Amino acid sequence: MMRRLLCWAALLPMLLSCVAGRAQAVPLDLAGYIDDAGAITIQSKGATIDPYFTLQALLLAQEHGLDISREAARWTEWLMPRQKPDGTFDRFCRQGVAWAPCKTADADDSQLALWLKFLETNPAELKRNPAWQKSHASARQSLKRLEDKGRGIYIVSPVYLHGLFMDNLEVWSYAPARAGVQTPGQPDFGRTLHKVFWDEGTKRYHVSTQLEQRTAETAFYPDAVAQIFPLLVKFPHIPGGDQAWYAQWMKRHRAEWLTQVKTDFAWGLVAVVALDQNDKLAARCWLRTALPARHGPHWTVTDEVAAQILKSKSVAPADARESCQ
Repeated sequence: MMRRLLCWAALLPMLLSCVAGRAQAVPLDLAGYIDDAGAITIQSKGATIDPYFTLQALLLAQEHGLDISREAARWTEWLMPRQKPDGTFDRFCRQGVAWAPCKTADADDSQLALWLKFLETNPAELKRNPAWQKSHASARQSLKRLEDKGRGIYIVSPVYLHGLFMDNLEVWSYAPARAGVQTPGQPDFGRTLHKVFWDEGTKRYHVSTQLEQRTAETAFYPDAVAQIFPLLVKFPHIPGGDQAWYAQWMKRHRAEWLTQVKTDFAWGLVAVVALDQNDKLAARCWLRTALPARHGPHWTVTDEVAAQILKSKSVAPADARESCQ
């Protein structure tokens, strides 16, 4: 008995070390995308910063188990002082060694929701830090101004009064925003989104509330991407359920998706959806197709995060013998 106890005592440190190693999150590495000041560019060593893309990438990384603490702290320190008085953020361009606002945001609603969600990933700092509290309150008020209670959705900005499906899904993913547009007649934001954007005739979601969008020529982005986006945010009102919807999307768009990196962007978000749906072959095919373009002009910070998520889950590129058709 004593010998057995001594053996267990000798093994215990190794077992604890093994368990700790498994529990420790893989750190996100944005070398090439983040500069010394904490600014994170859309592309590797790029000259443009869009806070929306950075926030999307960081939240995606955290939600899939990567440790974003180092990059997030530096990014927050860089971005927060650049928040505008109305709570929104511009996009930034490099001017020499400095960054300057150069464009307004594509859409205020989703960017504000992601910023609020991002700040709330660190509740202790938000509770402690007055600057964080001020930023959070300002963003919350700005998002509130974008409520369209008549339609039960959020509009793009005070200038653009239409609603976008994917933007509203990202606002929906920030739970506190769901109550903003709820009324006795529209008590459920998610169901309202489905009602406003769903086309029963085509069995697809409209990209926008703009009527002209419904007759415009379709393209992979935004049309095909909009159809898979509900799966990314775990939207619960997908007709027929997640698995059937995903299978249908892949049947229609898989080949088109895997060729996007040649002419547009790699669309690693779809590979993350494939991972979430336990379709590891699709994720591996994406790696095989897209990794040669890594850090190039068709690769964004979100694609980089997607690649690191897959690697952290031990998903490797498909080998030459596997069919990716």
